[in-house]
Amino acid sequence: MLKGFKDFIMRGNVLDLAVAVVIGSAFTAVVTAVVTNLIKPLVAVFGGHNVDGFAYTIIKGNQATTLQFDTVITAVINFFIVALVVYLGIVYPVKKVQERRKRGLEAGPSEPTDVELLTEIRDLLLEQQGRAPRGTSTSGTTEGGTSTSGISRS
Repeated sequence: MLKGFKDFIMRGNVLDLAVAVVIGSAFTAVVTAVVTNLIKPLVAVFGGHNVDGFAYTIIKGNQATTLQFDTVITAVINFFIVALVVYLGIVYPVKKVQERRKRGLEAGPSEPTDVELLTEIRDLLLEQQGRAPRGTSTSGTTEGGTSTSGISRS
């Protein structure tokens, strides 16, 4: 069970999706901050100037015209911190494991052998034809009537 879970997690597409969700969430904060604190005040502008720290009020006394650069800078910094943590905590270690697998130092996800695949295909074809796959019959005889100790040859 744990090996199957490890194989599932180590697939590239699962990791890519997880990274995309985390980065998307962090980027949403940046976009929200830019829209709320830069674009919205620009739309509300009608004239006048006032500077207040990292915020810039275009019309004095009208808070709707305040450009809050500090909030945007904070959101961008948060985005890069989250991206760095995701890279160092998830992406980089998985890349190292995949490199080890390529060099043969660590076993990769288990793949079925050619014989296992062919056996599965044969069994599925026999099931579609309405016959039982080899080794599953309990009759104990072949088509000629001789005993095969539980193995039927169709």
